[in-house]
Amino acid sequence: MTFIRAYLRASTKEQDAGRAREDLEAFCRERGLVIAATYEENESGASLDRPELFRLLRDSKPGDILLTEQVDRLSRLSDKDWDQLKREIKDREVKVVALDLPTSHMMLKTEDAFTGRMFDAINGMLLDMLAAIARKDYDDRRRRQAQGIAKAKAEGKMKGRPEDLERNEAILSMLRRGQSWSSILRVSGCSRSTLAKIAKRASTQSTQDQCEA
Repeated sequence: MTFIRAYLRASTKEQDAGRAREDLEAFCRERGLVIAATYEENESGASLDRPELFRLLRDSKPGDILLTEQVDRLSRLSDKDWDQLKREIKDREVKVVALDLPTSHMMLKTEDAFTGRMFDAINGMLLDMLAAIARKDYDDRRRRQAQGIAKAKAEGKMKGRPEDLERNEAILSMLRRGQSWSSILRVSGCSRSTLAKIAKRASTQSTQDQCEA
């Protein structure tokens, strides 16, 4: 029997790692499937130090499904760490299905061996691409945040506590996915004024990116 194991991750303890649970459950209900086990943790996607993810893999049997909301919930890893995680997944013969990767949804269906291998190859290539994009997005935002902090310090504007980069990165991601402000405030624990500043920063960056394109 194939088990579907849901993996839920958020970057900081102030965020709700279980936020996507309903989306994953709805995805399975629409296909007549049931999530057998859920693994939830608050750890950075840029780190391999994720106990619940590796507990999921240890619990898995060949053919089991690792179901996650987005590829970036699974990986914002460097190339070296992503290769290590992929080897672990491959060695345990676990299939990765992400809601934001439609080709991976085919892994839920029973196919003949040839078709299964074809979908596995295509899915693996697209997983690599999305994982690379997620890492680049992570690196770019860290670089821009560091540049902003350095500029503020140089101009004598840096006051108060250092910026929570991990939290603000997660807030930016939620804004880009179109989540409501009320839900972001609830899961992140930040103030409305902080959220407004991050939203303004994201809007400004988006305009700059469009001009540079």
